[in-house]
Amino acid sequence: MNGRFIQRDRNWHPPAYTPQYKTSVLRSPRNALLSLGPTISEMTGPVFGHDILGELDNDLIRNYAKTGSPIGQRIVVYGRVLDENGNGVPGTLLEFWQANAGGRYRHKKETYLAEIDPNFGGCGRTITDENGFYMFRTIKPGAYPWPNGVNDWRPAHIHFSLFGHAFAQRLITQMYFEGDPMIWQCPIVKTIPDPEAIGRLIAKLDRNATIPMDALAYKFDIVLRGRRSTMFENRMEGN
Repeated sequence: MNGRFIQRDRNWHPPAYTPQYKTSVLRSPRNALLSLGPTISEMTGPVFGHDILGELDNDLIRNYAKTGSPIGQRIVVYGRVLDENGNGVPGTLLEFWQANAGGRYRHKKETYLAEIDPNFGGCGRTITDENGFYMFRTIKPGAYPWPNGVNDWRPAHIHFSLFGHAFAQRLITQMYFEGDPMIWQCPIVKTIPDPEAIGRLIAKLDRNATIPMDALAYKFDIVLRGRRSTMFENRMEGN
């Protein structure tokens, strides 16, 4: 990409067409891609401020609770959003959503038979501080089956959507948990050609950041753009 944002490395990211991940078949391009320069709007916006956040937006344990706390392992997720040069990106909007501890999403089209937790909404947002750091509290999500293959299951994961300083720093990705053997069995994860790249999607357990008698902590840094940017799902938008 021309300008101040370095293009993503297509050999590092998963190809758009990966038949073992069935939904990629219909949504992947069939013709040669075109290389277009960035527009002014892609280079300069949007810009977010902390005034758009609610008091509990980054606390998924409390932001939907009606009659008590949600069921499941309480965790803290924290990390830093970085640019391609390793500098923190302040003012980045992070939105996150996930299944509950039983692997069930709060969505009207959800079909998995696990129960909905009445005290867990499964979504929130936050904005990075002046050094690019972020943090939120939540419940560790459960694994769930999905209709890709005969017996395919998604490992526990949290979805992330990020807006950096420009639309060129748009990123949608997923975070997995250290030590989960199901990561390496997942058809979506298998679309990523480089094991090191998969490792960038796995949050590390950090015992030094835990809240005693309350919550475990996982560290997950995210890189926007560049040659070693965090995986952009299996689609190459935002190049």
